[in-house]
Amino acid sequence: MAEAANQFGQFNLKPEIISVLTAIGFTTPTPVQAKLIPDVLQGRDVVGQSQTGSGKTHTFLIPIFNQLESDQHYVQAVITTPSRELAAQITKATKLFAEKLDQNITISEFVGGTDKLRQIKQLEKQQPQIVIGTPGRIKDLVTSGALKLHAVKQLVVDEADMTLDMGFLSEVDFIAGAMPEALQTLVFSATMPEKLKPFLKKYLDNPHFESIPVSTVIADTIDNWLLATKSKDKNDVIYQVLTTGNPYLALVFANTKERVKNIASNLRGRGLKVAEIHGDIEPRERRRVMKAIQNLEYQYVIATDLAARGIDIAGVSHVINDEIPDELEFFVHRVGRTGRNGLPGLAITLYGPDEEAEVAELEALGINFKAKRIENGEFTDVKDRRARKQRVATTKKLDPTMVGMVKKKKKIVKPGYKRRIKSAIKRQDQMDRRVSKREDMRAERKANKRRGQDK
Repeated sequence: MAEAANQFGQFNLKPEIISVLTAIGFTTPTPVQAKLIPDVLQGRDVVGQSQTGSGKTHTFLIPIFNQLESDQHYVQAVITTPSRELAAQITKATKLFAEKLDQNITISEFVGGTDKLRQIKQLEKQQPQIVIGTPGRIKDLVTSGALKLHAVKQLVVDEADMTLDMGFLSEVDFIAGAMPEALQTLVFSATMPEKLKPFLKKYLDNPHFESIPVSTVIADTIDNWLLATKSKDKNDVIYQVLTTGNPYLALVFANTKERVKNIASNLRGRGLKVAEIHGDIEPRERRRVMKAIQNLEYQYVIATDLAARGIDIAGVSHVINDEIPDELEFFVHRVGRTGRNGLPGLAITLYGPDEEAEVAELEALGINFKAKRIENGEFTDVKDRRARKQRVATTKKLDPTMVGMVKKKKKIVKPGYKRRIKSAIKRQDQMDRRVSKREDMRAERKANKRRGQDK
């Protein structure tokens, strides 16, 4: 009876898939799942623009499992993701689904910083049915001849904008080129930068594009505070903020890895135990640090946007912005790390006199700041912030979707974060989907064939 009530039944999924969804507590599709799963099941190429926490991971996992041929032992689906941490999260969700399905489905995770020779030996014995990994390592395994992609049915490009930012599109290009022409391609991205559009045009065949605004990216439970640094040393201010608020877990964002290193070094010199997340951290150390953070061995984490993007750090009570990010979307991503699962969160943004225009842009976006100062070891209100000369803000035209993401009513939350956090921490799934024909690739191959015949 429980299966009959499961709303995923509207997609005409196999009964065993509905049973798994019910078993893992999925009974109602999220907006992105409701809009895109039908198209994916029909074999269409899809571009989904949706934020973290919208249910993107199962938007592509559900159709992948629904049409997987469990008795055929070749690579049927490939999921690329730009970071090791994202790959690990998707692998965990995929293996949980496979375990509940109980069909002996083989899943392999291939990421940088792991033993490539061992992976090659494993592939010589058996090809997995689902591959999840970072573009660089997948490319290496294909180049070596160990990983066979000649019969892949579905390709998922997860976090496409981050893949672009980190310079991995050429690797994804290579991977796609090793796949059949009759391929279904699913692309998921939190934002849709102009530089990504040529990639989409090249590799997707008449895709269905869907932009899903997520009204809970900045949760109702989050307070946004604004703290003027004025002529103060910013490192001093960050130390004051972290030691005044006594956060459960504070995530400090800086715009560059050099600044992350500087903040971390300064805080360590003052006796705080801090973790760093940025592009210069070696893979083995990065895994050790992430495991320690998940085990709550650190109270303070300093990170760059790209390195932390997509990492699910549970229990973040405070987000500190060392400065306003260059992209407004990054501000939303940062603040959305706290205030999850109905728990209260606090985002504190530091700004200097030269950042008034940026503050005005964020306010125009719909973010309501409370101006604060630190006095006698505690935060106090600044009541006269708007009493000064009216600012003339030269704000950019704002994306209505972004405005909708942050404009919402605040609700009163009760104290007790530390007591409730352990029971409320949950994983949130993430992204991507599947598959497509490649008209450009077909044309290029035909042209090469003609050139070979003309010789």
